[in-house]
Amino acid sequence: MKKHWIKTLACLWSWLTLALLSQGADAGQPASTKLPTGVEKLSTVEGISEYRLANGLRCILFPDAAKPTATVNVTYLVGSRHENYGETGMAHLLEHLVFKGSRNFPDPAREFKRRGFEINGSTWLDRTNYYLTFPAGEDNLKWALAWSADAMVNSFIARKDLDSEMSVVRNEFEMGENDPASVMLKRLQSMLFDWHNYGNSTIGARSDIENVRIENLQAFYHQYYQPDNAVLTVAGKFDEQQALHWIVSTFGKLPKPARALPQHWTVEPTADGERQFVIRRKGEVQLVTLAYRTPSSLHVDSDAIGMATEVLGDTPNGRLYRALVQPGLATQVFAYTMDTREPGFVVFGAMVNKGDALDRVRERMIEVIEGGFAREAATAAELARAVEQQRLGYERVLADPEAFAVTLSEYIALGDWRLFFHARDQLDLIKPERLDAVASKYFVRDNRVLGTFIPDESPQRALVPPTPSPAQVLASFKPQEKGDAGEVFDPSYDNLDSRTRLRTFGDLKVALLPKKNRGQTVNVAMTFRWGNESSLRDRNMVGTLAIAMLARGTRQLTRQQIADELTRLKVRGRLTHFETTRDKLPEALRLVAQMLQDASFPPEEFAELKREYLTAFQAQLDSPEALSSDVLNSHFNSYPPGDPRYYSSLAERIEQVRKTTLDEVIAYHRELIGTARGQIAIVGDFDEQAIEEEIARLFPSRVSGSPYARVDREFRRIAPQRMVIDTPDKENAFLRARLDITLRDDDPDAAALQVANTIFGGHSGLSSRLLDRLRQKEGFSYSATSSLAMGSRQRLANWTVVAMVAPQNAARAEQAFLEELQRARRDGFTATEVAEAKKGVLEARAVTRSQDSEVAARWASYLDLGRNWQFSKDFEARVMALTPEQVNAAFRAYIDPGQLTLVIAGDTRKGLRD
Repeated sequence: MKKHWIKTLACLWSWLTLALLSQGADAGQPASTKLPTGVEKLSTVEGISEYRLANGLRCILFPDAAKPTATVNVTYLVGSRHENYGETGMAHLLEHLVFKGSRNFPDPAREFKRRGFEINGSTWLDRTNYYLTFPAGEDNLKWALAWSADAMVNSFIARKDLDSEMSVVRNEFEMGENDPASVMLKRLQSMLFDWHNYGNSTIGARSDIENVRIENLQAFYHQYYQPDNAVLTVAGKFDEQQALHWIVSTFGKLPKPARALPQHWTVEPTADGERQFVIRRKGEVQLVTLAYRTPSSLHVDSDAIGMATEVLGDTPNGRLYRALVQPGLATQVFAYTMDTREPGFVVFGAMVNKGDALDRVRERMIEVIEGGFAREAATAAELARAVEQQRLGYERVLADPEAFAVTLSEYIALGDWRLFFHARDQLDLIKPERLDAVASKYFVRDNRVLGTFIPDESPQRALVPPTPSPAQVLASFKPQEKGDAGEVFDPSYDNLDSRTRLRTFGDLKVALLPKKNRGQTVNVAMTFRWGNESSLRDRNMVGTLAIAMLARGTRQLTRQQIADELTRLKVRGRLTHFETTRDKLPEALRLVAQMLQDASFPPEEFAELKREYLTAFQAQLDSPEALSSDVLNSHFNSYPPGDPRYYSSLAERIEQVRKTTLDEVIAYHRELIGTARGQIAIVGDFDEQAIEEEIARLFPSRVSGSPYARVDREFRRIAPQRMVIDTPDKENAFLRARLDITLRDDDPDAAALQVANTIFGGHSGLSSRLLDRLRQKEGFSYSATSSLAMGSRQRLANWTVVAMVAPQNAARAEQAFLEELQRARRDGFTATEVAEAKKGVLEARAVTRSQDSEVAARWASYLDLGRNWQFSKDFEARVMALTPEQVNAAFRAYIDPGQLTLVIAGDTRKGLRD
């Protein structure tokens, strides 16, 4: 891993470092070190050794007598990545407060000054560090170690210190807000990461900083500031043997914590499209940045990404400099990688004179960064120059123990200080072609975030006011004490029949159930019937579009006027199934009749409708949910194209929409749509006499121009098949199964199969045989259900199963489903399951009967079938009389796995099995 800490730290530490005043003792270095009790030596690299104490603290000793100074640096493995919601900036706040004093060192600042210590601290994404550099000497080193150990566990982290330091931290925050580059970095982070905490700036949100609770800050400190979460580095002129004993006598006394550090598992999903943003603030320079998410600095690609960044961003030899600065498009370019423990990012930027055009700058940056290496491969000279610059950086750091001790924090944050040497030694192994490879892999459009800073003397701010309390909102509220109440209505079958008045107007059947409702609500369900097999041939899509056009204009009203009227009339729902109120119902019925009978079919509305349908259909072309359903229904199609019962596939529907003309739609309305035949059911708060008269006046007179004959589907045996549909780049998959059977809802086995389906997968809650296996036990599926749809005229029913799963789990989910199906057929359902299912069926039907919209819809169906609520009552009686033997016999008789058609739609690259 190549670490670009030189440029990165120069850019960023100035924002996040606590700057304090900077302010000379003899030491020897033994040839070997005798280990104190409890100390374990872990490794040595180039004269630098690592030890571990019994409490978990690791310490790195780098003795070098070349300079008369020494540095003590403590790196804590906690940064802004570890902060919780509402606590951003907490790691940085601690950096300030730790210098305020601890139990045994209540005023360390005075001692720092007296001893001539240079002190500082910094906070970053994965770590926080504190370092002291001082004149070498036993007393100074002992004191520095003692203070660092006490600060680790005994810092005050006091309210008074937080209050006094708040203005300093606020000033630091505001300093960043005044810097376009700092503001840009904050926005880039937030746009790069949706979920991971790398998306949060280390400085934190202003509101989190200003409102932080001292108790939360103290808890954060005690959680992470412990010896097992820290690495001590001592570098410079000192005696290693003595230093090790002093470390044991200070840090070694700290107890090993019993707490377990929290585990972090957030993984940012792969970017799926370019993002861009604009910042408008007062300023004197324009800024254009491009950022790309990259792997962790531990990843093998990290070295090459760093070198590619250097080749692109170096001044004056980099490609961006030549493309932007030399021609005068920009005044300055820069680039840096963010070296992170988890997947991070790289930033490229260009500064542009205020007022200069930015479009060409953006275009050239994208041209050079994305695809630039494909057009012009990295050369050996470019790589050699970048490698030499980095090698020089390593040499300079190693030559300066102080710089080494502080820089080592970046590698400690990655997990091991030796990564410094590993990265240095990898330089000679990088080849030009690796730069080309990583650039083509990560510097791509869909992984890009484009940011622009535009100076603006008059930014248009939308200031959002503070949230008032509920008490403030309600301070002047004077509610009415008396509310509207409806009647206590008994939704029993007998009462539904006795309270309903049935009327007939020629071929139009009407059911009226008036009752007092809270809010005077009333529900309407209408079904109008027209056409026969001949007149409906090749008109499925034409009819769909014709009905959709009804609400888009009449001879009296425009589409907007219709929408306004529906709002005024408090209509909620669809054209023929809606809710309104008692006083608005007559007008609502008149409006519906006008739309059905007097539609105007504006050409511009028809063109817009076609575009909407095409967009909606095309959006389903890669949807596992839609495609699995489409393929399954197409498989069960047994009628020729053009037949009203023919199922048109998604692709066919798209073509039908494209070909349908406005003339065809108008002809459909003229020749077919009528309101004289059908069913109307109204349930709720209304004037029965007035509404009956309104219905008689509005609907029976509009007779369809075509003879009517019912067109029903009949049972046809379909050969079973297993089908897999590939939906690339989709994160979920759908499993569907279907079985058509000869059964009608009044057959003797209908009730038994209904109960069996409820047990297997038909319950709407979180418990069924299918859901217990796929969700509760295996964890494969969020949703898994089975359903039984039975015909009321033809002996045709279909039993379907649908489950949503991850593609990699689809094969196992399929196997689990089939196993549960075989188990149900083999072992049957228990008496307890049957009893609970019977009770559940009755309770679910009772809930349905309590909803006026459901009662109205059911009445409309019963009017068509010549039934009333006695049918439902008899069905429930059959349910209650069922035995477990009858339920199991029905399931075995009708649900035959050998006749089951199964469809799975998902990304086959993620484990779907053909």
